[in-house]
Amino acid sequence: MKKIYWLLFISLFTVLFGSTTIASADEQTPDDQFRVGMETSYAPFNWTQTSDENDAVPKSGDSSSYAGGYDVQMAKKIAEGMDKELVVVPIEWDGLVPALKSGKIDGIVAGMSPTEERRKEIDFTDPYYESDLVTVTRKDSDYADAKSLDDLNGAKITAQLNTFHYSVIDQIPGVDKQQAQDDFSAMRVALSSGIIDGYVSERPEGITATNVNDDLTMIDFDEGEGFETAPEDIQVAVGMRQDDPDLSTVNDILSGISQDERTEIMDQAVEDQPSSSSDSDDEDESSGGLLATFGDIISQYGILFLKGAGLTLLIAVFSTIAGTMVGLLIGIFRTLPESENPLLHGLQKIANGLLRIYIEIFRGTPMMVQAMVIFYGVALLFSIDMNRTVAALLIVSVNTGAYMAEIVRGGIFAVDDGQFEAAQAIGMTHGQTMRKVILPQAIRNILPAIGNESVINIKDTAVLSVISVGDLFFQGSAAAGTNLLFFQTFTIVGAIYLVMTLSATGLLRLMEKKIDSPNSYTKIEETTTGHE
Repeated sequence: MKKIYWLLFISLFTVLFGSTTIASADEQTPDDQFRVGMETSYAPFNWTQTSDENDAVPKSGDSSSYAGGYDVQMAKKIAEGMDKELVVVPIEWDGLVPALKSGKIDGIVAGMSPTEERRKEIDFTDPYYESDLVTVTRKDSDYADAKSLDDLNGAKITAQLNTFHYSVIDQIPGVDKQQAQDDFSAMRVALSSGIIDGYVSERPEGITATNVNDDLTMIDFDEGEGFETAPEDIQVAVGMRQDDPDLSTVNDILSGISQDERTEIMDQAVEDQPSSSSDSDDEDESSGGLLATFGDIISQYGILFLKGAGLTLLIAVFSTIAGTMVGLLIGIFRTLPESENPLLHGLQKIANGLLRIYIEIFRGTPMMVQAMVIFYGVALLFSIDMNRTVAALLIVSVNTGAYMAEIVRGGIFAVDDGQFEAAQAIGMTHGQTMRKVILPQAIRNILPAIGNESVINIKDTAVLSVISVGDLFFQGSAAAGTNLLFFQTFTIVGAIYLVMTLSATGLLRLMEKKIDSPNSYTKIEETTTGHE
């Protein structure tokens, strides 16, 4: 039994503390790198592609994925001016500021406006782009011919979460303001499906949306008829840490880029973006419609989807095993008899209390929140730059361990009390009783729950996109944000998830049948004495 305790303890130590000593080379902070964060799914400012054409840059941590767009080209000029290597770190919008403040990136080049609210948290350079606000709607909408904000009276309008776009919606008289959306992918899906009548955006994004989808149109208001904005609201600048000494250097570099050159770079980005260059609508009409579109998406992004699926499986399998070990360790500890030594008895009470707090916290809070707190909190508090994959393994393992602790405890107490009493009657110690009698039965009882946790973990890795872990969901979001084919892209992603979960369920059932098989038990034949 001591060997089991030591094995479980070592496993728990590895899961909890191993991540603090491992960091990938691309997430370090060498002086010769300029690391910028962006969504890589906001065309034409930034997008994801699978080749380095049009001067695209490899995405950090993913050798088969590249970032292109206006932001990337401007970031390249800044890096060249600083005599540094450009490193593009893909990060979800809500994670950009935490990543910058925690030192995981050196700047935000993601079409971000230098609003007064954001200036309280970070500094901004001089603007590197300026654009007007527009509203994107459907061509068959009652509001497609709107010329002013008054014409949008009664329309269901939304915008991206945590942007000033959402606040200007209140300027529309009688507007039916909808819940803010996480990203443009979600807004375009809502618009196409009729859930909303339109969303507020910037001119380059509006041009992109209407070029790709013939069913959409962009409302470009005349002067004085559109949204009233402050100059900084329609400007785009590089976000940097407060009091960053490189801020003035970046400003000097930007001042050397003329307005004509900036316009030329944006025009080229609109032309180069994969969604417009693919001419998907024409291809659909000439080569099989919807099925051909699915084929195009798979051929273009299939490798990224497979890599994302592989990472999803790695996180799910490792975390299920590690979480089960954590649960076994805690479950066994909580069944130990109370020590008669007052000091050991007190320590045991304290340990049980701490374990209870751990269980309640990780079962009572969403994994997405845990990911944000652990990943960015560790960097802010302890200056530890954790590798994203290792952070994902840690987060899901600790979360799974909290659930498995209660599952294991329930499985142990589900074993009949007579088993404990019989083992004690023949002189077994507590360790021998747990190892030889109780745990084999408990593990059999909780096997379906372990399988259920593995299926949940396969699906729940999607929430790790908040810290930009390159799992299947993250890769699907990047692809959909680039090609704007949301239904088709996420149908493919959903099918891959279904294959993985069905495979995991099938393997679990085979394991249960193997354990339940008569061949897994030792038959003891009774010897006869000749009496019938």
